Amino acid sequence: MQIEVHVLASGSDGNCTVVVCDDHAVMVDAGLSGKKITKLMELNGLDASLIKSILLTHEHSDHVSGAGIMARKLDVPVQCNERTFASCSLGRVEYSKITTLETFTSGPMDITPLPTSHNASEPNAFLISVYGKKVLIATDTGKMTCEVESELQNSDLVILESNYDKHMLATGPYPPMLKRLVGSDIGHLSNVDCAESLSRTMNAKRKVFLAHISRNNNTPDTARETVAEITGIRRSKIDCLEFKGDTRIIRV
Repeated sequence: MQIEVHVLASGSDGNCTVVVCDDHAVMVDAGLSGKKITKLMELNGLDASLIKSILLTHEHSDHVSGAGIMARKLDVPVQCNERTFASCSLGRVEYSKITTLETFTSGPMDITPLPTSHNASEPNAFLISVYGKKVLIATDTGKMTCEVESELQNSDLVILESNYDKHMLATGPYPPMLKRLVGSDIGHLSNVDCAESLSRTMNAKRKVFLAHISRNNNTPDTARETVAEITGIRRSKIDCLEFKGDTRIIRV
């Protein structure tokens, strides 16, 4: 069976991905307004009735700002760990508790929340396994945790953070304190760190999508070029969103 992964938004302006298999789908993060998410779903031909839950990686607004309204609109639960939920202000929603490193099922999907390293309460990546195929969604991490990296090699698709170019961050507009945070172990993953993780876990059949590319400290071309140069993966085989409002459908 084929898995369809719809990347509706990825970056500091908002993050939202929908994973579909059979007649079942989950939304990973909802960091745009409900109106924008609904419009993007319609443009991508996504059937809203297929979405059964909204998974949250962490509580930052670019990942949760539309989660409450979408949960109510779709009449589905929000799923995240207790500390993340306690750090969100989603209004009245159905909440389904999950636990980091404990696999749970959603329709045909086995979903494992993996720990990441970010300045949030208890941030997670998500490994989604279905019919022998694996999709790993890992963003907002200042370093690669061993749990996430151990799943990189066996994933059929990895949506991995490639947030910033080190030179652009150093010379860019952010104040010094924010630069230190972004470049720290609880900040974001650089192009080089992303590429080195992919190199350590090389899998020629794996599809690679670079996520959460900074609009101030990176460009899609810079991210792709750096990852291609370090990993040896052909640039044309490395995908990412190109501009604001761009979306992508990836089939696995």
